[in-house]
Amino acid sequence: MRRLLKNRLALSTVVTTLIILVVSVLLAGVVTYFAINVTSTRVQEESVHITKHHVWHNSSSGVSLASLLVINTGGRDIVLDKISVRGQVCPWNDTGNTGASTDKFVLYVTTNNPVSADLEFTQVFKSTYNSTQNQLTIGDTAYNFTVAPDDLVLGSGYSMIIYMVNPDSISINDIGLTVSIELFTAQAMYYREANVQAKS
Repeated sequence: MRRLLKNRLALSTVVTTLIILVVSVLLAGVVTYFAINVTSTRVQEESVHITKHHVWHNSSSGVSLASLLVINTGGRDIVLDKISVRGQVCPWNDTGNTGASTDKFVLYVTTNNPVSADLEFTQVFKSTYNSTQNQLTIGDTAYNFTVAPDDLVLGSGYSMIIYMVNPDSISINDIGLTVSIELFTAQAMYYREANVQAKS
């Protein structure tokens, strides 16, 4: 009689095992959710959209030009570390012969207005900043471009128009070929391709 009463009130081995298993799974799920939540709030996420990328070469003057529009669509500011065309880094400001066709430098302008018009080739850019020489009208808006001194900072929600003057390894023999444009930030690398267009 005592054995029957004891068996009836006690949990079976199967039920006990199931309870321990369910509790373990729930505990592991809570710990995993907490870890993911903590990690995701601390990871810096960036979202960059690159468009209007072009590469041109002027056969008569020997000047090459590349352009792109960078839009920071993320919630954090970003730092543009470097830009390369066909794997060759474009120097921010390498102007040993100021005003010469061999000068290599990067010009930029930042705006919080949408840029709907396409970017065009121009030969008025100079390595020393001048509001007349480095002014370019895109669509109906005139932009004053500045020679990049170093890494560029792009705020959240802003757009940056970038021109690379005389990127390395672009010559008359590349007209019609597809070359790569890479943009490097502190978080990632963004890759685009463009055909080299001829300009006279």
